[in-house]
Amino acid sequence: MQDTTHVRHDRQEVTRDELVEFLNEDLAGEYQAIISYVIYSQVIKGAQFMNIAAELELHAAEELSHALIIAGQIDYLGGMPSAVPKPVKTSANAEEMLRFDLENENTTIARYRQRVRQCEALGEYAVAEQIRNILVQEQDHQIALATALGLPVPNVTELQNSAAVY
Repeated sequence: MQDTTHVRHDRQEVTRDELVEFLNEDLAGEYQAIISYVIYSQVIKGAQFMNIAAELELHAAEELSHALIIAGQIDYLGGMPSAVPKPVKTSANAEEMLRFDLENENTTIARYRQRVRQCEALGEYAVAEQIRNILVQEQDHQIALATALGLPVPNVTELQNSAAVY
C-alpha cells in the first residue's frame, strides 16, 4: 500500500515511503562506516596515528549500533532494511584514510540533520529522537578525525542544505 501522506519541508515533499528509502541510504552509509573503521583501525600505521587507530576500533562498534538502530526504525516504518553498503575507499596512506572517514562523517551528519527534520515533519518524533542520539556520536567521530588530522572541525551546514544529502 502506497503511503499518500505528503509533508513539505525544505522544498521537498517527504512521504513515509521516501523516509524509508532515505533511511536505507543512511543504513548503507553505516555499513560503509563499519567496514571502513574495521579496516582502517587495523592497517593504519605510524606513531602519530596509534591513538586514533584505537579510537577507530571504538567507532566501528558505535557504527554497528547505529546500523541496528536505523534498521529497527526502517522496520518500524514498514520497510525492509537494506543489505548493501556504500563503497569503501582504501589507501596505503594513513592520512588519506582518515580524510575519507572525515568526509563520510561530514556527509552523514548533514544527512542525519535533514533526517531529523523530515521525521519531525511526518510526526515521527521517536524516530527523530533515535537519529538525534546517533547524530551526537557522529559529531564526536567528526571531532576526533578532524583533531587527528590537525584540522578545524568542518562546518557541514552547506552540505546539509544541498539536495545531495537527501
